[in-house]
Amino acid sequence: MRNQVLICMAALISFIGASLSVAAQSASQGTLLALSKKDHTLAMVDPSTFKVLARAPVGADPHEVIASSDGKTAWVSIYGGGRYHELSVIDLVGQKALPAIDTGALNGPHGLAFVGGKLYFTAEGAKAIAAYDPVAAKVVWIMGTGQNRTHMIYVTPDEKQIYTTNLASATISILEKVALPPMGPPPGMHPPAGAQAPPAPPGGNERRMDWNETVIPVGKGDEGFDVSPDGVELWTANAYDGTLSVIDLKTRKVAATLDAKTFGANRLKFSPDGKLVLISSLGSGDLVVYDAASRKEAKRVPIGHGAAGILMDPAGNRAFIACGPDNYVAVLDLKTLEVTGHIDVGGEPDGLAWAPRAF
Repeated sequence: MRNQVLICMAALISFIGASLSVAAQSASQGTLLALSKKDHTLAMVDPSTFKVLARAPVGADPHEVIASSDGKTAWVSIYGGGRYHELSVIDLVGQKALPAIDTGALNGPHGLAFVGGKLYFTAEGAKAIAAYDPVAAKVVWIMGTGQNRTHMIYVTPDEKQIYTTNLASATISILEKVALPPMGPPPGMHPPAGAQAPPAPPGGNERRMDWNETVIPVGKGDEGFDVSPDGVELWTANAYDGTLSVIDLKTRKVAATLDAKTFGANRLKFSPDGKLVLISSLGSGDLVVYDAASRKEAKRVPIGHGAAGILMDPAGNRAFIACGPDNYVAVLDLKTLEVTGHIDVGGEPDGLAWAPRAF
């Protein structure tokens, strides 16, 4: 009997050890990408050891970074306050810079999203958003917002809805892809009895697609925002008045305005389980954590002297926060809401992204 117990205990210990090993391995199956504004570099970081694996040069004023779905390529928006017109390209496998993309009149690229094999980006200086096809190596779609400082972007997985913050207009844009009826002959044209009907214009009998825009006023200086994992709500942080706007995406109306006192707010992100909302501020040393369900502040976590980019570990265990004035990326345990480490990725870190493969 005693031998059987020992055998069972040994098997259990072996199982637990194997489970922990698998968990650790799965947690490391990705690479943290972090921009340094001061050094003009993109750092590739092992998220388990916090070791910088490699650095690659990027353009003069890097702000945001995104990786392709296969984790092989990264793009960096070169912003310049709306003046520049460049996207840096990084070969993550070869750990080197590739020729940059000239966005032309789409100046001031900033917010980035990679969905459906396309790179979506805001062009703040052009008051527009666009999509770049890496395979075709060209911009394949442009849509104006008519708003000032279209800054950050979120694209739904089916690419049928796009959300942006328009910082200087204090608005949120919701763009929805819709089907239109065939064009047909020009309105009012009815041929005489017995006469042959004029041909339809080219493509007139084909299904057409267009975009409808809904503009929602929010607080002043709305910049960082995120959509809840269930797609029900959009939260945005309003830097100038210190409030948070909660938008019901079904009704497309502001459901709540929260006096969060998050002045200088820069980024806002949901935790992967949708329970927490994290807000960073350029002018505060605290990371503000909100409970999403109650819409109440849960905690203020001292992280440094100001922060920008926020990235969640896909497993939902940690958050990475770029603390520019302190020249490090803070690591936050999402269970305890305590800072557990710091990563040196270069001077003035900002944009963060996750590449879904290890190098």
